[in-house]
Amino acid sequence: METILINQFAIFFVVVDPIGVALMFYLMTTRLSEQSRRQIALRAVMISTLILLVFFFAGDVMLGLLGVGAPAFRIAGGILFFLLAIDMVFARQSGLRSTTAREQAEAQSRDDISVFPLAFPLISGPGAMTTVLLMAGESRTLPATLGMVGIIGVVMALAFLALWQSHRLNRVLGETGSNVVGRLLGLILAALAVQYVIDGVDAVM
Repeated sequence: METILINQFAIFFVVVDPIGVALMFYLMTTRLSEQSRRQIALRAVMISTLILLVFFFAGDVMLGLLGVGAPAFRIAGGILFFLLAIDMVFARQSGLRSTTAREQAEAQSRDDISVFPLAFPLISGPGAMTTVLLMAGESRTLPATLGMVGIIGVVMALAFLALWQSHRLNRVLGETGSNVVGRLLGLILAALAVQYVIDGVDAVM
């Protein structure tokens, strides 16, 4: 079970990408005070955590209502993660966790971006939701369920820390450093995505 938890943590951390979200958060909140940024970050992380926990605990029910089996969803998730990994390796904006130009313009005119676009789609976007649905499929026992919930909690805590210290991350990493980190994480996600597809195919063979 330890290997599964490590893999799930790696995938969830890379998909949420706290560092990349923090740098976008910094650009959207440069005119706000540190206290306002901290309050927005905390509110966004709390909302995101609630959204993801709902998807985690309702995942099996949702898949059952849609008539989708776990292997099919695992294959689809692997393909989705691989597409995201390609965007990360080439340092491109991904539609899975980015906003459109109009959405960015709307966010710039708001003082409170905690719900949109920070909580959704930047933190708990389609990629993160897909990840927790797949995590739900792995949690067949109480210890596994607690482990998966712990993963969500740890990554959300790291996301809050990254948002809170976004100004320092921006100063240390900058655009080049962020792209380097993103490419490395993208390579890891690509390998894990391929493994997801392989596991899904094995389950239906």
